[in-house]
Amino acid sequence: MGDEKSAPTRVEQQRLRALPSVSSLIQHPAIAPYAREVGARSLTRLAQLVLEEARQAILAGRATGDVVAVLQRKLQKLSQPRLRSVINATGVIIHTNLGRAPVSDEAARAMAEVAGRYTALEIELESGRRGGRMSELSQLLSLLTGAEAGLVVNNNAAAVLLVLSTFCAGRAVLVSRSQAVEIGGGFRIPDVLRQSGARLVEVGTTNRTYVRDYSEAISDDTAAILSVHWSNFRIIGFTVQPELGELAELAHARGLLLIEDLGSGALLDTAAYGLAHEPTVQEAIAAGADLVCFSGDKLLGGPQAGIIVGRRELIDQVERHPLARALRADKTALAGTAVTLRHYLRGEAIEKIPVWRMIATPLAALEARCQTWQSALRDLVETEIVATDATVGGGSLPGETLPSRALALGAEAIAEVVPGLTVEELARRLRTGQPPVVGRVEADRLLLDARTVLPEQDEALVEALRRSLAIS
Repeated sequence: MGDEKSAPTRVEQQRLRALPSVSSLIQHPAIAPYAREVGARSLTRLAQLVLEEARQAILAGRATGDVVAVLQRKLQKLSQPRLRSVINATGVIIHTNLGRAPVSDEAARAMAEVAGRYTALEIELESGRRGGRMSELSQLLSLLTGAEAGLVVNNNAAAVLLVLSTFCAGRAVLVSRSQAVEIGGGFRIPDVLRQSGARLVEVGTTNRTYVRDYSEAISDDTAAILSVHWSNFRIIGFTVQPELGELAELAHARGLLLIEDLGSGALLDTAAYGLAHEPTVQEAIAAGADLVCFSGDKLLGGPQAGIIVGRRELIDQVERHPLARALRADKTALAGTAVTLRHYLRGEAIEKIPVWRMIATPLAALEARCQTWQSALRDLVETEIVATDATVGGGSLPGETLPSRALALGAEAIAEVVPGLTVEELARRLRTGQPPVVGRVEADRLLLDARTVLPEQDEALVEALRRSLAIS
């Protein structure tokens, strides 16, 4: 009997009776206009849920808040798309929380065009017969990487899973202990191996792994050696890792596959732009890797995709695996990836792909843009142009930074414009404005890093600041 709920108290009964009916709530002047946005039935259902939440709060002795305001906030969120264009002023170029790499204008147009129209996805227009959706991309990838063929799936985790499922299910895969890693979102190499049906065999030690460690671990049950690029961390000091070419020589001598999970998908030499060298796909193929997996939306600078390149007969087997259909990329990703690859083919990646434009922008150009922002805000708020460091992000080039410039708004300057307004509150106002602007707060200053703001967004950034500082 102790578990039975007690009857509402007199105060609770009064609060319950004070709640509006569903019909009166949806007819409230602040609520009724949303019927056109979400539909009458959905509006009624949402009102019922809000009222039920209020009843439960009352019976639990909690405050309910104004149910009209609660419902209005829910409707505002529901009627506006959550995925909106954001101005990235954080200084993190490939920002996972902000959608990773923005694609080029041409890639965006191609993606929109195929999304809104029928497209020749799996038909050869000349013959009228069914064709393969990968024919164009496979050729582009072959030309750019030196691989015999290529395949695109929906992300790099899918690429690795598909390759391991195709060739290693029920067998052992050798992985250096230092490479049995976890990257963003809880993606763990041991878990992926387990899901594929393969058995992980760790070799070497955390900091030192030799070719002989792999050689001694090979058995009749071994299917492949898996090399995993340290995409989001480094091990420094007393370390040894075999060259990929050494692993290729061992694997092929023993009848095994060498699979490389390269992660970032670099096709250009990052060292040419003041960064450490990031291993490229071309280098992995040239070193003898049989299959290389990498992301399309990191350093490649395209839409979300996982790309597999390698020997043609292996790619053909991967494409025929039952999982390939479940993990395949949609037509918009294929269209955007094709345009992105053509930028590289034409030698225009630095000019056209936003990630590479940001990496390659000279410091003087960033300084000049910050000066423009500062001049446009001089009548409103005192700002400072400060030296800062931008990062590539997205699990690429850990610890590497690019010198940058940022516009800084200090606490005192902000409070002079809007008394009581803090740096954190200004940052929140910018994030929730239209368009949202995401900066970073350091040492009680709001920093807006020019390296990650697209030049065409400069005017919108200044206007967003003016609006946020004008709100009382």
